[in-house]
Amino acid sequence: MSDIDFTIQAELRTDLGKGASRRLRRAEKVPAILYGANKEAVSLTLDHNKVNNMADHEAFYSHILTIVDDGKKHQAILKDVQRHPYKPKLTHLDFQRVEAGQKLHTHIPLHFLNEKSAKGVKDEGGVIVHHLNDVEITCLPKDLPEYLEVDVAGLELGATLHLTDLNLPNGVELVELTKGEDHDQAVVSITAPRVEKEETEETEEVSPEVPTAKESEEEDKKDEE
Repeated sequence: MSDIDFTIQAELRTDLGKGASRRLRRAEKVPAILYGANKEAVSLTLDHNKVNNMADHEAFYSHILTIVDDGKKHQAILKDVQRHPYKPKLTHLDFQRVEAGQKLHTHIPLHFLNEKSAKGVKDEGGVIVHHLNDVEITCLPKDLPEYLEVDVAGLELGATLHLTDLNLPNGVELVELTKGEDHDQAVVSITAPRVEKEETEETEEVSPEVPTAKESEEEDKKDEE
């Protein structure tokens, strides 16, 4: 588990609209919204640089965050983040409140272990293919993992791990599997490396050699003799 303190200091925002948001960004602030838990949504203003530094950490996206406004603390998860198209800046964030006794839905990343030493790679020359890099889960806030580990050490060439092969912590469910058996998606597999077609004498007919002009003249002289 990450030991980073994801506590975000916020101010209530009453000046709304695109113009107000632009003024906030010029002042190194970023607009945000906090909603959920059957409570009224509130608009917030955050310190851009501090939040942007938190956003550099993977755990920020799958962690219970603490948002403090006017001395009140709110437990929340990040539901959406908008970024500038080419500048390293955040332009808006959506947070959803969490309640201790209510299950939440969120995406968490997958961490793949032992890829280089996997049987299908080390012994059989295969290549790892990731079909999923994150999964959607549902659980109580206290059971929220930052990530799931996927150990591929024993995976052989041509084999695939599916959602049902993942080891889940207690209290955690995969949302996709609640939809039925036909939603058991592939997670990772080991395939044979792709071989590009090579032009070789074995696969192509060898064109007959065309005599040069000099060789043709020598042949003509021999015929005259």
